[in-house]
Amino acid sequence: MTQEKNSAPTAREVADAMGLGLNLGNTMEAYEAKNCGDVRYQWIPKAGNNTPGDYETLWHAPVTTQKVIDGIRGAGFRTVRIPVFWGNMMENDGFYRIHPDYMRRVREIVDYCLNAGLYTVINIHHFDEFLIRRHSLTNCERIFRILWTQIAEEFRDDPYTLVFEGYNEHLGLDQFDRNGVLTKFDPSDSYRFTNSLNQVFVDTVRACGGNNARRVLIASGLNTNIDRTTSHSFRMPSDRVTDRLMISVHYVDNAMYWDNRIGSAEWLEYIESQCLLLKETFTDKGIPVFMGETTSFYPKDRFDSRAIYTDSTDCLAIVLRKLIRERIVPVLWDTGNGFYSRTECRIRCGKERDLIKTLVCRPRS
Repeated sequence: MTQEKNSAPTAREVADAMGLGLNLGNTMEAYEAKNCGDVRYQWIPKAGNNTPGDYETLWHAPVTTQKVIDGIRGAGFRTVRIPVFWGNMMENDGFYRIHPDYMRRVREIVDYCLNAGLYTVINIHHFDEFLIRRHSLTNCERIFRILWTQIAEEFRDDPYTLVFEGYNEHLGLDQFDRNGVLTKFDPSDSYRFTNSLNQVFVDTVRACGGNNARRVLIASGLNTNIDRTTSHSFRMPSDRVTDRLMISVHYVDNAMYWDNRIGSAEWLEYIESQCLLLKETFTDKGIPVFMGETTSFYPKDRFDSRAIYTDSTDCLAIVLRKLIRERIVPVLWDTGNGFYSRTECRIRCGKERDLIKTLVCRPRS
């Protein structure tokens, strides 16, 4: 049923209601990735019998059911992010028509989430990377306009608890050069691609009408990297309605993770500094921050030898409490049976179950 337009919540209202989120990772964004890093490979290989189920389980995720989604809600999460590839089952004919069977399966999963009372986020995931590497900015603008028109028209009358996120992490990273070598963008080109494609996303969705005219949309940061996205070169897209945009970044402690410094004093300082950047650049200006991917588990080899905190769940608690205090929406990155078991329909670890319950019950300060 279509919601009344005057009931459309603002981005801040949606962000505050989203609470903690969980990714339905390695599922609808899965694709046959063999040779996709080779310029000679111009299209995505087919998997199995080329059905939605072949792709949904390609990266070993179980089939998504209403029970799986109900369990996510029961565990305390209030948001599910569904990364979607969209290019699977699509013909390489220049029309970029999303296969109706694939669209139907995405629709089913979205409906599972909405039925469970969850805020639901869908995006273009990995397909953006595949296309940007092989097309000029002009062609990318045309292709993503075609894709977002189809997505927005399918979901135009869905409730405002459905939120669109433009892209994933690859708006301005690299592209095949004239010799077929994958080459990093110049920074100016990185921001040109990112800013332009975010604007295409917003304009296209708004033009599709229905609840899309006022639906909350999430623009994607450059590489979803906090430092690059808080740069003065990044530009939030303009919008025909006010207070309906968020910004997406990933992993508040990403640099510390890859430098094996988790749990250290430097790690704590780094989290503070990254949150301050987001606060000054976005939150203080009325733009909520959506952390679409947040680390859910810290392996032992990622901890600093001088770590103050040496337990994964303790570190997760520090990160999530900080993000919640800053009014940032944290969405844990998770795959088939990682943090949340989709076969048992519960959070696997008792300590982590208790943490999520505590965070859910704790009022935002």
